[in-house]
Amino acid sequence: MVKTTKYCVISFGALLLLWQVFVTAADISPALFPPPTKVVAAFGELLKHGLKGSSSDVPLMGHIGISMARFLTGYILAVVTAILAGLIFGCLPRVFAYVNPVIQLIRPIAPVAWMPFIVLWFGIGDIPAIVIIFIAGFFPVLLSTVSAVQNVDPTYKKVAQNFGLSKIETVRKIIFPAAFTQIIHSLRLALGTSWIFLVSGEMVGAQSGLGFLVMDAKNCMRPDALLAVMITIGMIGFLLDTCIRLLEGMVKCI
Repeated sequence: MVKTTKYCVISFGALLLLWQVFVTAADISPALFPPPTKVVAAFGELLKHGLKGSSSDVPLMGHIGISMARFLTGYILAVVTAILAGLIFGCLPRVFAYVNPVIQLIRPIAPVAWMPFIVLWFGIGDIPAIVIIFIAGFFPVLLSTVSAVQNVDPTYKKVAQNFGLSKIETVRKIIFPAAFTQIIHSLRLALGTSWIFLVSGEMVGAQSGLGFLVMDAKNCMRPDALLAVMITIGMIGFLLDTCIRLLEGMVKCI
């Protein structure tokens, strides 16, 4: 953990230094690409009283809280639903053989492509963003769970039969624990895609949140605030990925 922190400090410090040197050497106008000093000042402005001239007076931490609430709701719903469906389909391979072509047809469609229908059905606000997150996180976890269940060692199933376990008990006590080490990898992938599409969903169908703030900064012609919000989005994504990696490491140690 100490080494990771050291690497992060050096990496981000080098990035800021190169950024400042590049902007200064190229003599780029702050209106086109602001230096780190202006972005830090904009970050302080956003934290204190929000974006000046914005249609929302919510400060940055308020937008972060709103986005995180939407993200956790959509992500947890996607993970729970996908794991349950994956366990069912994994135990019923013939049924999955019929369902899989439809899944493979829908899966490549970008979640934001559904946005016009989602806005028509649910209006604007929290639900469109939550639905986008759900779609983004559902398929990676579903397919990984099906694959993990189908690859469980048949010996485990024979042991369950010898102990007279029912199908539900076999899934709960044998198959799911055996498959979870593979499922956990998909949670990280789903987390990353869900966070990316949360911002995309908020840019179109919300009046608050980090994605909304990106569009608001653009409309206010504030590139410094825009970069501050983008960096905030990246840092939160980095922290979320770190948390899921720690969970993945804990599972491997069990």
